[in-house]
Amino acid sequence: MKININRLMSAIESYATYGQVEGCGVTRPSFSKADYQVRNLFIQELKDLGMTVTVDAIANIWGTLPGTGEKEKPIVMGSHLDTVPNGGKYDGALGVLVAKEIIETLREYEVTLAHPLQIVSFTAEEANEFNFSTMGSRALSRRLHAEELRGASDKAGTTLEAAVKKAGGDLSKIDAGQENAMAAYFELHIEQGSKLENQNLSVGIVDSIVGIYRDLVTVEGQQNHSGTTVMKNRKDALVAAGEMVAEVQKLATALDSDTVATVGKFEVFPNAANIIPGRVEFTLEVRSADKTERDALIRRIHDSFHSIQEKHEVNLTIINSYNMQECDFDKQLISFLEEAAMEMGIPYTLLPSMAGHDAMNLAAMTKSVMVFVKSINGISHSPQEFSLPEDIEKSANILLNALLKADQTL
Repeated sequence: MKININRLMSAIESYATYGQVEGCGVTRPSFSKADYQVRNLFIQELKDLGMTVTVDAIANIWGTLPGTGEKEKPIVMGSHLDTVPNGGKYDGALGVLVAKEIIETLREYEVTLAHPLQIVSFTAEEANEFNFSTMGSRALSRRLHAEELRGASDKAGTTLEAAVKKAGGDLSKIDAGQENAMAAYFELHIEQGSKLENQNLSVGIVDSIVGIYRDLVTVEGQQNHSGTTVMKNRKDALVAAGEMVAEVQKLATALDSDTVATVGKFEVFPNAANIIPGRVEFTLEVRSADKTERDALIRRIHDSFHSIQEKHEVNLTIINSYNMQECDFDKQLISFLEEAAMEMGIPYTLLPSMAGHDAMNLAAMTKSVMVFVKSINGISHSPQEFSLPEDIEKSANILLNALLKADQTL
């Protein structure tokens, strides 16, 4: 039994039209017009497959295909349909559409699992204007609560509560929780790196995800006229923030390890040619599989920020917005994937993920694992993001056969 790769690739192209901008990839952030449109499409397609569809409190979309009744807990597959700005067509959507293709394949072959089979599209996996990435899976795993979410809004003033309601959710019901006991969770995703390509492999089995730490940093100086304020009297927020960014690069590079640090979002206010910047806001992110090294780097970066603050006589505010610890995936599910790959004669490797995914939150709830598909040139979060159909096909078939093993064994 194998998936239909032509049908799958057609679905990928179809979903990519939602939020597609010519020459600029796909822009489909959660709660955008394109996101609401693709949600409606996905819900209708699940219904067309005979699945029961529900939308939970945080607006995660669930489709359920009944099993034989022999086993009660569902096996779940999924990922996310939102994208970063000017992103690619594979990140997130590939995992959701492979899951849908597996369901279509099982129906074609008239195979009914002992377990119920569920597909999930998680809300707001990507970083977004509400500043809650992996929002849907964190809320599901009770790592986010209604009180934290209720006051959030985007730049246009839209509240998260209203955005979730429009998508069919209800923030007031999040703390009640969704009693969604699962037998297992599988997620397929593009690698977003070059390890598989460097080893000339189509498939990777992910055994862990690194820890991810993120701050919102605000530097406040004194806004003033650029022509009349002499240099020695300036309190330039941008100059101070620029030195902070340089320190992040310097300190992380000095480690000479796999630990990485990034300033990925940077905003200057009021951002005019003839005004000394009065305020700068930026994000600091640190990722590492080594908690000790990660925490030490964060301390050194913070110390450097405070030194720069004193030097330039500016105000500094650092607010932690995300601190996800590293996690290991389930060894039994890893073994199912390995067995499937070996039986199909498909070479693979075990590797960690340097990117965060919904699966790391699901790992706190149930047995979880991920499959990676080779990314050409290691590119992701870009219109140039690409994975070959033959690599996608191999990975999807490994997932399909591991799913069948899990259904028999769990």
